[in-house]
Amino acid sequence: MIIQPNAEHDKRKLVLLQEDTELTPTEASGSRAPPSPFSTDAHTVNETTLHSTSTDVELGPPPEFTPYLAEQIEQSNRDIVSHDPHLNFDGEALYRFLLSQSQTPPTYRVHCCGKHDERRTRWVTERDSHGHSRMRTETYSETVVDFDFFIEVLPEVAEGRDPATWSVSDDEPAYRGKMVREYEGSSLPTPTTGSLRQKATRKQVAKYKAWVVRRFRTGLPPWIRQEDVERGLVDIPALSHIDGLKSSKTIRQWADEYCASPKYLKEFVYEKVRVLYGWDIDQLETAIRSTIKAVPYNGSLTVDITPHGSKVYIRPDNKVSRMLSNMWLKFLSIILLIFPFIWLFKRFHSRGGGRWEICGGAYPLKQWVPLDNGEEIPLGTEAASEELPIYSPIAPGSSSPLATRSRNSSNRFMQTPNGPKKLVGVREGEWFRAWEGTIRHAVIGRYQSNDPILPRPQSRPEVELLDGYNAAQPLIEY
Repeated sequence: MIIQPNAEHDKRKLVLLQEDTELTPTEASGSRAPPSPFSTDAHTVNETTLHSTSTDVELGPPPEFTPYLAEQIEQSNRDIVSHDPHLNFDGEALYRFLLSQSQTPPTYRVHCCGKHDERRTRWVTERDSHGHSRMRTETYSETVVDFDFFIEVLPEVAEGRDPATWSVSDDEPAYRGKMVREYEGSSLPTPTTGSLRQKATRKQVAKYKAWVVRRFRTGLPPWIRQEDVERGLVDIPALSHIDGLKSSKTIRQWADEYCASPKYLKEFVYEKVRVLYGWDIDQLETAIRSTIKAVPYNGSLTVDITPHGSKVYIRPDNKVSRMLSNMWLKFLSIILLIFPFIWLFKRFHSRGGGRWEICGGAYPLKQWVPLDNGEEIPLGTEAASEELPIYSPIAPGSSSPLATRSRNSSNRFMQTPNGPKKLVGVREGEWFRAWEGTIRHAVIGRYQSNDPILPRPQSRPEVELLDGYNAAQPLIEY
C-alpha cells in the first residue's frame, strides 16, 4: 500500500490566491492603480496584502492521505496476482502491499466425494463380412458419483490479534532470487568460501518438502523446524510468543532485493498456503471418513482438506509475464511449443527468471494465549471450580504433536510453566460436532455441487420471531 497526499488541500490554496489577485472594478475599467513601491511589476501581487489575507482565513487541518490501490487479479482458486509496475520498483510499496494482503486469511475446503462402479449391459449391432447384421448384449463398467460436495472452513481471527508474519530460516532450502532452492549465509550445511548462498541438493529438497507436508498435517506453525520437534524443544502452548521471523533479513530487505533485480521474469511469492495451523488435519480427515462409512457407505471414498486463497504473486509488467499469468494463454504456449523456450530462458539466462518465496502470513485456527491483564477464569466453568489441567510436553519424535495436549485438556484453560492460558479459536472437535449432521445428510441425499457449503448463522431472525421459540422470551400480556 502506497500513501499519497490528497490534492484537495492544494486546490483550496489555489482558490484563495485567485480571490486575492482578482481585479477591482477600477482596474477592470482600465484605470489601473499605481503599482506598490514593494513590487517590481504592476502585475505583481502585494506581498503584505497576500500575507495578511492568508493568515485571516483558517485552512483547517490537512486532509487525510488516501491509500494507493495496486492493480491485482484474483484467480479461480482465490490466489492474487499483481503486475503493478510500482510494486516492482518500490520496496516500501511492495512491503505495504504484502502487509495489506495478510489481513485476508485463506480458507480450508473439505472435499468429500463418493463413487462406485456398476456393471451394466446394452444391446449393440454387429455386421459380419457378408453384410448381415445381428444384435447381441455387451457388458460394460460405468463409474457413478454418489455425492460430491465441499465445506468451507473460515478461520476465526481473534479480536485485537493480527496474523503472524513469518520468514524462512537461513538453514532451510528456499527460493531466494534464483530458480533453484538455496541456503543462506553462515547456516550453510557445507560452507564455501566467498559464497553467501549455496544450492540445495535434491535429497535436501525432498527431505524439506516431506517435513512441510507433515508440519501442515499436524497443525504446526510454518516457522517450526523439524530439528526442534525431534529434539522436543517445541512448547505448543507457548507458540504464540515465538517470533516467526527466522530469516537473517527482514521482509522489507527481501522486498528491496526483489525490486532491485533486473530480471525480466522475476516473481515474488507471499505464501499463505499450509499456514492455517492449529488443527490436526489427519485426525479430522479420519473422523470424517468414519462418519461417512457409518451412514453406511461402502463405495470409493475421497476426503481432502486443502487451503484456498493461499498465495500472492508479484510479477513484472511485461507482455510475457502477463501471458504466463493467463491460464489459457499459458496452455496455448505449451501446445505451440513456445513455453519450453520460455522455461529455458528463465532457468539459465542471467536476466531470465528469479523467484523469491521466503515469507508469508500465518493464521491460527486455535491457539493457546496468555490471559489478558486483569482477566479471570469465568465462574461456572470446569476450570474455575477445579484445578487447571497441567500441560504435558510433547514427546520427541511424536507423529502427532497435538494429540497429547488435546486429550489432556478438556476445557479452554490450561496451566503451563509460563502461567495459565486460554484457548482462542475453534477446536477441530467442536467444528466437527457442528458439521457432523450436515455431512450425514449430504451423503444420504446424494448432494453434488461445486459451490462450497458456507457456515450458517447460529440464529435465524425468521425462527426467533416465533412465539415461545426463545425460552427466555417473556410472556405476552393482553
